[in-house]
Amino acid sequence: MRNKLTQELAVCGFNAVSALGELHPKTINRLFLRDDRLPVFSPICKQLAQRKRPYKICDNEELERICKSKHHQGVVAMIEEPQIPVTTREDLDSWAGEGKTGLVLHALGNDHNLGAIVRSAAFFDAPFIVLSGTSSEVLVSTSAYRVAEGGMEYVVFRRVHDTLGFLKAASKVLITIGADLRARQRIQDLHTIIRDRMQVLQASRTDLTGVLRPGIALVVGNEETGLPQEVKDLCSVLVRIPGTGVVESLNVAQAATLFLHTLYQG
Repeated sequence: MRNKLTQELAVCGFNAVSALGELHPKTINRLFLRDDRLPVFSPICKQLAQRKRPYKICDNEELERICKSKHHQGVVAMIEEPQIPVTTREDLDSWAGEGKTGLVLHALGNDHNLGAIVRSAAFFDAPFIVLSGTSSEVLVSTSAYRVAEGGMEYVVFRRVHDTLGFLKAASKVLITIGADLRARQRIQDLHTIIRDRMQVLQASRTDLTGVLRPGIALVVGNEETGLPQEVKDLCSVLVRIPGTGVVESLNVAQAATLFLHTLYQG
């Protein structure tokens, strides 16, 4: 829930607020919690008091009004509405040089899916997520924070308006892997694919010579339509997850999790 008057976002859920308080406590402007949650969150309350920021003991009804959700789990933190920076060339060079794995989410339309993807990204050490589209910041919502179960504090968000332009630049320094249910190559081939693609990158970029682990961007598409052809054409490689064919595809968050698990193992 966004408060347009104060330009704040409500973060609710035990794990989400716990991670926020542990890693980024100064981003909390106000805290609302049930009395039974006070022993756990008393350090955050003390920090808020030192910063002259308020906290309040509330019942379930008031907490639900504050965050517009029944799933508050007894605690709600108000933070400044997130602002997502535009991706820069410095970001790409950093991800490539440090061998980071991350995701490019093209035209994702569901904040619950974003939260689930973020949770998997944090679990499998994929520390950057690039969101495409002018409304991408709307996806970073109260629901996304809650579903991510604290994962939001372990990833860096960037945004792009033009996925095609971004992929043209990214594919020069990162291995961009497009998730495509009709691709010829399979997820179990990923380790061989990455090894071969890394050799190509190192041959074309002297600044990547000697880099032991490639930077990887997993590109996934809209929940209903997947990746458009023009986006697929700009990926380094397209890979599918084999299945029975009884249903056409997995949920985008499930597919992203399988890819991230495979990449993490490698």
